[in-house]
Amino acid sequence: MAEFVTLEVSDGIGTIRLARPPMNALNRQLQEELRAAAREATVNADVKAVIVYGGEKVFAAGADIKEMAEMSFAEMSPVAGDLQSALGCISEIPKPTVSAITGYALGGGLEIALGADRRIAGDNAKVGVPEVLLGVIPGGGGTQRLARLIGPSKAKDLVFTGRFVGAEEALAIGLIDEMVAPDEVYNAARKWASQFVGAASRALAAAKASIDQGLDTDLNTGLKIEAQQFAQLFATEDRTIGMESFVANGPGKAQFTGK
Repeated sequence: MAEFVTLEVSDGIGTIRLARPPMNALNRQLQEELRAAAREATVNADVKAVIVYGGEKVFAAGADIKEMAEMSFAEMSPVAGDLQSALGCISEIPKPTVSAITGYALGGGLEIALGADRRIAGDNAKVGVPEVLLGVIPGGGGTQRLARLIGPSKAKDLVFTGRFVGAEEALAIGLIDEMVAPDEVYNAARKWASQFVGAASRALAAAKASIDQGLDTDLNTGLKIEAQQFAQLFATEDRTIGMESFVANGPGKAQFTGK
């Protein structure tokens, strides 16, 4: 059994919980357990949406620096890609995902949160990428996902300075999407995720793939990706159910199967 990361499934929602007290430092073991939990959430048909949660006090305060401090270039070079893919594994889940951020989400912790489709944080949260203060840069996808999310200028400010950002500023610059009271973070994430429990799962996956893949290419290629994903949905049961229900009963009444 995993020691630091669990996947709990309830009412169609999977919660990936980080639990390595006191600060959820992201050592190699936790990274691999996170990757396994993301894979399980992907293949488990009972999971319709996913919450990533570090607990009531902290999301994750970054990589385990003690583990990295003595590593040489020769030692880091072959594992840097593993670090990046582990911290970015939430982005690979083809279902709606939301990070529920309490307390600190710093360095690798923020990089995990950036892999989700949405970020909800407590009003006392502190987020940032302080790696430059250690003489390195974000290595878990932070330079790329942050720039795509908030734009290169704001991303460079955060990466260059390594400063911590409060929840209000994070909301203003689009780094988080919703700010709530600290003890309401998980409930707010669950409320958002619950919208998708009875939804057309394959359509959601196609929408996510179209947006994510399209952002990495030019407009014409993105449109081709969209057209292909759109056409493929005509091979699904949910497309038949949805359109027949619309014709018979109007919008919003279809009972989807996820197939």
